Amino acid sequence: MAITMSMAAADRVKSFLEARGHGVGVRLAVKTTGCSGMAYVLEFVNEIETDDSVFENQGVKVIVDAKSLLYLDGTELDYGREGLNEGFKFNNPNVKDTCGCGESFSI
Repeated sequence: MAITMSMAAADRVKSFLEARGHGVGVRLAVKTTGCSGMAYVLEFVNEIETDDSVFENQGVKVIVDAKSLLYLDGTELDYGREGLNEGFKFNNPNVKDTCGCGESFSI
């Protein structure tokens, strides 16, 4: 099982952590919501929990809880710009369908 991160995403997370002044990495998780069933959660982590899996990429720790890892295995976290929009992108090979707005997905 693995989670990877592009250089662009790692650079963006590093800059957020530096500006924030503390934290050990970023948590990638899923929650039940939206019209397709699940949505991604991305948040800063101050402490790693005992049941967390930690994946280090490009010098950044990506922390995933055991439940979410089942849905996120093989995911690449990316960061990019499209026109005037910019943000993190989740390249998840497990996704079978997404909603029209792109906010939620199903496995």
